[in-house]
Amino acid sequence: MRPLFCVLGLLAVMLATPAPGHDKLRLVADNWPPFTDASLPGGGLATSIVTTALARAGYTSAFEEAPWARALLGVSEGRYDVLINAWYNDSRARIGHFSTAYLSNRVRLLQRKGEAVRYKRQSDLYPYSIAVVRDYAYSSEFDGDTRLHKVPVSNFSSAVRMLAAGRVNLAVEDEYVARYSLQREPQAVREGVVLVEPPLAENTLHILVSLKHPEHERIVEGFERAVAAMKADGSYARLLHQHGF
Repeated sequence: MRPLFCVLGLLAVMLATPAPGHDKLRLVADNWPPFTDASLPGGGLATSIVTTALARAGYTSAFEEAPWARALLGVSEGRYDVLINAWYNDSRARIGHFSTAYLSNRVRLLQRKGEAVRYKRQSDLYPYSIAVVRDYAYSSEFDGDTRLHKVPVSNFSSAVRMLAAGRVNLAVEDEYVARYSLQREPQAVREGVVLVEPPLAENTLHILVSLKHPEHERIVEGFERAVAAMKADGSYARLLHQHGF
């Protein structure tokens, strides 16, 4: 009887083990309110859209917040399955499978109030120092221009405080993120900077599914179908409204 018990035991283990692709997806994003922030309802707008769409596609998920560089490395190594808030660039496409866009962002420059930065084209920015968040992608043109004087920082709060203190000439961030984040800064910082026209770039927001996940293509396909259905039935618009967009 012992061989039979062994076979039955092995079968029980197999039945108790989730099939590949049906494990809980490990979602990650950096703190980027109002789009991704564990302290906000639903984890922020982007997190709400992504988790809702994945649930409709049949996936359970768990969201973890991590610094951007760690989140990106985790996706490349397969420790995380889905990066929620990715702008496209070629280097990221080598570690993950991009979805089509589910949101769009206007990237804006900020300057100190009272200073006149003359900006019509990117070459106009060469005389200025610009605080940028380390490992962020802003636009292919901006990211690849080695003539720009970029000063890497850990987050937007560091960038805008350096700007207000006169340590850099400019900072750069998504418009909604900048407006939201400035409300959490000290009054001297909040009232000491202004947004610059025109926008630096307009980017689309995507999920990036780790190539280490065996079903990365299927996850992206399911997510895209679910987002399209959410737009059609009005639930996508309701999420925007709930988050103040």
